[in-house]
Amino acid sequence: MSLKKSGLLIILILLIDQISKIYIKTNFMLGEQVKVFEWFRILFVENEGMAWGARIPGEYGKLILTLFRLIAIVGIGYWLWDTIKKKGSKMLIVSISLIFAGALGNIIDSVFYGVLFNDSHRQVASFLSDEPYGTLLHGKVVDMLYFPLWEGYLPEWIPVWGGEYFTFFEPVFNIADSSITIGFVMMILFNRQAFKKENKAEVQTEI
Repeated sequence: MSLKKSGLLIILILLIDQISKIYIKTNFMLGEQVKVFEWFRILFVENEGMAWGARIPGEYGKLILTLFRLIAIVGIGYWLWDTIKKKGSKMLIVSISLIFAGALGNIIDSVFYGVLFNDSHRQVASFLSDEPYGTLLHGKVVDMLYFPLWEGYLPEWIPVWGGEYFTFFEPVFNIADSSITIGFVMMILFNRQAFKKENKAEVQTEI
């Protein structure tokens, strides 16, 4: 797979990701939702930290996280470039491209959204607002895909959580998160195709 094709895939995912986020940000108030099906809803939330809402505590926690993401994307980008240069398998290049696109999509939120939008609390945010909600490198990641596949009270006989209200699947995510997940899953499920080993003749020659 060529660098050009990889780049086109990354651009396509970034466009879908950012268009969906900007639409949600400029049409939904924080916490607003639309029920598409019983098991699928569009729910606008903002993630201030890492996956699953985890956060780095402290005054500079958000800044540290964003800088870490920037360093990580450089590493992933080099990995992608090096794999293409060495003519790695198409499966591996596609997987890394998906991971790179997803990581870059969320980095755009973290780096720029704080200065591009105003607050979404009890109002619909405006793009290029005169009153941005944050500063550069302190943006919040926009999430909107919610799949509550099952909701209800757990049976009393279940230890610890018996009788409590439970939702499966509860995390809210976005296109960028999906791209990262698909990339990693492809890499795991198609490990042999992604990381092709040298043929026996080459191995014997080296020995």
